[in-house]
Amino acid sequence: MALVPYEETTEFGLQKFHKPLATFSFANHTIQIRQDWRHLGVAAVVWDAAIVLSTYLEMGAVELRGRSAVELGAGTGLVGIVAALLGGGI
Repeated sequence: MALVPYEETTEFGLQKFHKPLATFSFANHTIQIRQDWRHLGVAAVVWDAAIVLSTYLEMGAVELRGRSAVELGAGTGLVGIVAALLGGGI
């Protein structure tokens, strides 16, 4: 169980984390990630920082082809998926 510092009934905040499916388009692929905030907590949602970093990688800011990439502690793993699609290996 995760400690959640907000009330689910409020009109603002983190409602998007309660959607069971998050869909993104990166590296010419559609990526769908299932989210389960209520049962798995903060590790089971796609955080805005992951979207921003994935966009940064897609812009070519870092050359990933032929390089190893490791993603640590990033929720659902969106950044690692995008890095792999852009040529980063394990």
